[in-house]
Amino acid sequence: MKKKYKVDFINSGYKRYFQAHEKEIMAALRKCYANGDFVLREDLEKFEINLEKFLGVKHAIGVASGTDALKIAYKALGCGPGDEVITVSHTFIAPIEEIVQLGARPVLIDVRKDALMDVSKIEAAITPKTVGIVPVHLSGKVCDMKEIMRIAKKHKLWVVEDACQALGASLDGKKAGTIGNAGCFSFIAPKTLGAGGDGGGIVTNDTELYDKMRLLRNHSNITQGVLHGHQPKAPKQMIWGYNSRLDNIMAAVLNIKLTKYYRGMLARRKKICKKYIEVFKKLPIGLPTEQPEQIYQEMIIRVPDAWKFKAFMDSQGVEVLVRDTVTNHKMYEWYFGKISLPVSEAMATSAVRIPCYPEMTEEEVNTVIEAVKKFYAQK
Repeated sequence: MKKKYKVDFINSGYKRYFQAHEKEIMAALRKCYANGDFVLREDLEKFEINLEKFLGVKHAIGVASGTDALKIAYKALGCGPGDEVITVSHTFIAPIEEIVQLGARPVLIDVRKDALMDVSKIEAAITPKTVGIVPVHLSGKVCDMKEIMRIAKKHKLWVVEDACQALGASLDGKKAGTIGNAGCFSFIAPKTLGAGGDGGGIVTNDTELYDKMRLLRNHSNITQGVLHGHQPKAPKQMIWGYNSRLDNIMAAVLNIKLTKYYRGMLARRKKICKKYIEVFKKLPIGLPTEQPEQIYQEMIIRVPDAWKFKAFMDSQGVEVLVRDTVTNHKMYEWYFGKISLPVSEAMATSAVRIPCYPEMTEEEVNTVIEAVKKFYAQK
């Protein structure tokens, strides 16, 4: 049986959001069922248009997950056997595994102390086989895209932004996901724009690339589901596609959140995290670096003994998350060989995620703060 917490990590957020917006959500679902609108229908079209407007891009495509978004973007850009793609080890496995699934080889480099790709390591990793770069905008912050795009242009490489944790974040006025050839987003429930299950999106300003990705998400089928009044052009040689469509029901649910509540939810996350940071400055805790235009996807603190800290927080009725304590290059050492990425390795063993969902009450935020302070007071 799952342990009951006074403050859980995120599940109460799902329940409270539904309770607050139940009438709107159920009305959207009833409409989908009443009209039989389940696959490639009006709600998906509206969501894609709303996402384009929110990010200021020409094209958006709804797909089944953030992982599929990466796969489809890579495939449309021609990634395949014999190619090499530069990305980071300090990330969820998705951007790495989809390179492997296409028969290409991920080349992993280290991150900086802000947990973002160390751009000074990129050029040393480039070989004649390198075709692309995949920066990961982790925890709502944006990688140094100006330098990444300079390097990509110099070496004629494509760039796919993994912006799954950064919908709405900007750097120097440019939105995450809109700077490279394509940007990929996740709408799985724990993300800032979470649906009632899986979901993902791809954005681009390149119409030719958009046409390829639209075909790939639907079995390379050019006859079904013409959205935006735009019929994608069939390439001279058709390629095998995927079954990766964002369900119309999920799109209907996402439309409500994106157009009515998302900005407010981001503001609430920011307020909670800022409060944590202000209080925790007085404690011997490793705090996240911040950017002026970031969003707060999660609140990660760094402690010397993450499991001891978690055990104490459990005893105080606060659920925290310790995960990914072994970096990808170590977990898959049989594939990558023995490589050393010291910053990534150090971060993996000390990271603890604490609750920061927008539906948290002030009382719950204070409960988390007091539990953390109590942990350090006992030393």
